[in-house]
Amino acid sequence: MTTGVIPGGHNPEPRPTGGRMPQQRHQPGQASPQVETRTGSSVITARAAATFEPVGRSVATARAFVRDTLQGWGFADVVDDAVVLTSELVTNAVVHAGTHADVLCLRTDDGVRIEVADRYPEREVPLQGSAVNMGSPDREGGRGLQLCAALAARWGVEYTSTHKNVWFQLDLPERPVGTRAAGPSLPADLLPLADGRVRVAVVQIDRKGSISAWNEDAEEIFGHSAAAVTGKPLTDLAAWPHTPGTGTGIAEALQLSRWEGSYGIRGADGRVTPVYASHLRVRDTGGEPSTVCLLVRDHERAVLQTPLRLPASDAGVTSDGQNSDPFEVFIGSPAPDDLDGLLQRTVERARDMLDGDSAFLLLATDDETELEVRASTGLPSARQRFARVPVEAGPGRYGSARMPAVHDDLAAVPGAVPLLTGTGMRSVVTVPLKVEGRLTGSLGVAAEAPGRYSNEEALRLQFAADRIALAVESARLGELERLRRGSLSFLVEASDLLAGTLDRDQTLALMAQMTVPTLATWCAVYTIADQASDPYLSYVLHEDEELIDGIKSLLAKVPPPDPVPTPGARVWTAPGEHAHQAALRSSMRSLGLTGGPTRQVSSGIGPTLATASAVGGETVVLPLVARNRVIGMLTLGKPTDEHFRQEILELAEDLSRRAALALDNARLYSERTAISQALQRSLLPPGTPHIEGMEVEVIYRAAGEGNEVGGDFYDVFPIADNAYGFAIGDVCGTGPNAAAVTGLARHALRLLAREGLSGPAVLERLNSAILDEGARSRFLTLLYGEMRPQEDGSAEMKVVCAGHPLPLRLRQDGTVEAAAEPQPLLGVIEDLELYEQTVTLDPGDVLLCVTDGVTERREGTRMLGDDGLADVLTTCTGLTAGAVAARIMRAVERFASDAPSDDMAILAMRVPGLQKD
Repeated sequence: MTTGVIPGGHNPEPRPTGGRMPQQRHQPGQASPQVETRTGSSVITARAAATFEPVGRSVATARAFVRDTLQGWGFADVVDDAVVLTSELVTNAVVHAGTHADVLCLRTDDGVRIEVADRYPEREVPLQGSAVNMGSPDREGGRGLQLCAALAARWGVEYTSTHKNVWFQLDLPERPVGTRAAGPSLPADLLPLADGRVRVAVVQIDRKGSISAWNEDAEEIFGHSAAAVTGKPLTDLAAWPHTPGTGTGIAEALQLSRWEGSYGIRGADGRVTPVYASHLRVRDTGGEPSTVCLLVRDHERAVLQTPLRLPASDAGVTSDGQNSDPFEVFIGSPAPDDLDGLLQRTVERARDMLDGDSAFLLLATDDETELEVRASTGLPSARQRFARVPVEAGPGRYGSARMPAVHDDLAAVPGAVPLLTGTGMRSVVTVPLKVEGRLTGSLGVAAEAPGRYSNEEALRLQFAADRIALAVESARLGELERLRRGSLSFLVEASDLLAGTLDRDQTLALMAQMTVPTLATWCAVYTIADQASDPYLSYVLHEDEELIDGIKSLLAKVPPPDPVPTPGARVWTAPGEHAHQAALRSSMRSLGLTGGPTRQVSSGIGPTLATASAVGGETVVLPLVARNRVIGMLTLGKPTDEHFRQEILELAEDLSRRAALALDNARLYSERTAISQALQRSLLPPGTPHIEGMEVEVIYRAAGEGNEVGGDFYDVFPIADNAYGFAIGDVCGTGPNAAAVTGLARHALRLLAREGLSGPAVLERLNSAILDEGARSRFLTLLYGEMRPQEDGSAEMKVVCAGHPLPLRLRQDGTVEAAAEPQPLLGVIEDLELYEQTVTLDPGDVLLCVTDGVTERREGTRMLGDDGLADVLTTCTGLTAGAVAARIMRAVERFASDAPSDDMAILAMRVPGLQKD
């Protein structure tokens, strides 16, 4: 459906009529027919248009469109006739003709004209010019024109080659000038209650939804100055009764041509003031649209509320003799598309039907053991929304839920209706909503005076409840289906996000961000390190970031909730009570009632009140249980006087189970990573010793993410005075298994070398130790040597190369040569005979030792190899040991674009000499 409303203006151009003149039928009794397309003397002051699709539900939507339009124009006197005629004509178009229906409403000074056009001009149309038998009222076709002739002041038919248009004119009855609606005189005690002075807040909202005007009464009611709110979106102040996945928001309500209803405005003190509002969409002379909002306190709604239209005597029967929708019989118009709107209109209709001061509607939970407040009027609905009370037993039970009940004076039976405790209501009538004998809810109407209701009112209300129960249950099931689909989607997305990280802090942040604001207004996560530790406040989040520090400070002063492993949400009252006491103390200090200095309210009490308001609603705790142990608690909270609905708590419980497992996985991963890193660091040498007369530099890279030690290893250590051992080796494989052999080899080398054994003897005994490992043994290539700096500035090297890449010697003249001969590797044969070779390094010479991760660096089919390494080393003449090692590593990294897949170790030893400038 597409709609448009155009206020003001002159009589629009008539529709094209083609080559045929329109026909019209006048009221009975007129002498002769006359042709008339539109009233020429009346000025059209407003128009509204809508197009409806050719489906059955469009008839009800068209009726609602016409009813809302005429009610907004103040034409309540002709609404019923207009709705009946529109219903018949739109039915002809969308059901019988099967085309779209275009509905146009025109407002004039003395009445309203409505046009219904379809796109099937070939249909037979009775003409006024000849005597036409309209047939029986029971026939399928032609009934709409009969009704036009019976109800309309004027009517007619226009048709072209593409459209057929039926129009009718309804004149307003004569009434006193300036009177739109009037009621009878009433005794003073029956008049609506109001404050000593009724204040009407006038707020204008621009096309972007921001406040552009704010009068003095608005400042008085809500405490905000005009300067403070001008330019801010109304949504920042409006406390709209949200239900996830359903309902119309304040932003949508501001776009409607006319809207009337209840919501809340958050005042400067953080409290929500329930208001009744009347919105009117207007435009200025420049065509800029805006919305004018008139707001009064909710209990003064009689100042603004449109007088209720009394239902027609045959409201339950359509023009074709069939019963209409039961809800429409009670409410007077088709049900809204969403459950919240349906329930709100129901309680307002029930209150007005019994002339009550308030009304409320509760829906039963799935197991029918509790009732949940879903709609109310004339009560602090924000405080009671989604509050739950038991049906049969327990404190605060709702004892009259299953049967109609009348309470003459609630003061005599306190707690009979828990919802009304502390509201000032004295008498109440409640009736059940049942579908097929099953309790689905409860509807009640209350008054401030005692003894207002009798059994007669109870029967009237029960009659209405019986007719709306099925519509309410159908809408509730539809909402549950939408919520469940949304919940599944939410849980799937949450699971994906939680599974995507093993970082503990990031998991905590994700838990909070997924709950706020989707499930709660604020959230706190407590973690428990072990069974002997107390819960620790690890993360706090609020939808308003400015309140996070205040909530965190408040929760730090409150003992944490008990880590109870029982599944499900449990109410935690400590934060709200502590916040209330803190706000009370701050207020008393600011007023000088505690004997201390009086402080400015704005500087001292503001943050305290804001925090108290933020945590003043319902707070629940859900345990985080993983592997049969409570590892934390997820705390969810609502602002002042708000409650959680059962479906949201069930969704939060599902989320807490997934979050607990993700948090425990992150904890285990962090612990294992820390243990692994600690063990790996223990396998690395403690450091490179300072050797007088020698430069030593080591570069080590372990392959694999998170690995600090792999299959390659190195070591440089003192053996005796002026004698040092060095080693560089490569265990078969990478990762933890190779690292285990690495640890064995490095520690064995140190012990054996310090026993005074020669190099070959050290490696032979290490070979035996590796073979003793049995199935866990791995073969090992190893270059081991001993260095002794000499007094003449040279250095003596004794080297044993057991299956390892040969060490390379770089002379000062740039020549590179192997400094040892290859020998068998370790861990393969038992009787191993090795020998050592002696190499003397002159000043400026470099001895380079590497593992095969350097020489076997590949890029496609190319490999760096021994020759490539020698070519790089040739360019290092005159460089320090550190510069040589760094140049070799850069060459290896640049040789291929991919990250290295093997461990690498580089050991460069240089005898100091003359360096290049």
